[in-house]
Amino acid sequence: MEKTSGTLYLIPSSLGEERLSTIWPEGNTAILNKLRIFIVENIRTARRFLKRSGYTHPIDDTTFFVLNKHTSAGEHSRFLQPALKGRAIGLLSEAGCPCIADPGQAIVHQAHELGIQVKPLTGPSSIMLALMASGMNGQQFQFHGYLPIQKGDRDKKIKELEAESQRSGTTQIFMETPFRNNSLAESLLKQCRAGTRLCVAADLTMSTEYIQTKSIGQWRKEKMANLHKRPAIFLIHAGNNAG
Repeated sequence: MEKTSGTLYLIPSSLGEERLSTIWPEGNTAILNKLRIFIVENIRTARRFLKRSGYTHPIDDTTFFVLNKHTSAGEHSRFLQPALKGRAIGLLSEAGCPCIADPGQAIVHQAHELGIQVKPLTGPSSIMLALMASGMNGQQFQFHGYLPIQKGDRDKKIKELEAESQRSGTTQIFMETPFRNNSLAESLLKQCRAGTRLCVAADLTMSTEYIQTKSIGQWRKEKMANLHKRPAIFLIHAGNNAG
């Protein structure tokens, strides 16, 4: 299909309530102010972010389509209809980058199928920031999203990830719902070997940012920060190549 004049912009948002000037390129605001249609996960937080970002168009005159776990696949193409008529649309992440540990990939897939240009904008990714700051292998890494909720299944998965890191030298990256962070950290200290390195990266880009990489043996001797209800990324590396 011939490309249309419409564009789907992938818009990162902040990871917290920090000043946008520290993580938000000026050019993003100029693009944002050209948009009148947004696909968002939550209208309330999207409206708040737009106000903080310098969006000058009246919010009440802006169109929002909601994309969440209740959105049917049939609605994806409906959301993109304005782009087929030449309009620009913004896909706005709830936190960080769209489609990376965030809903939206189905919209982007549909956009490519329809011949709509996709344009990703620059912004913070907690996963990439954590990897950069970890001191672990940045050439080979795997992101697993959320680990199993049940303790037995989670412990088994931790062992599998550690074994894979030992075998291939890859950094293993994962996350947890913030109110279960401390439980995950406890499991990592119990299940991993003393020589395996663990990086904990919490509240990235915020004033309370916490990033520490230590061996499991060191972590067992020292008190880890309280991670309860703090957005965090966990990384382990059991191989010899630190990257």
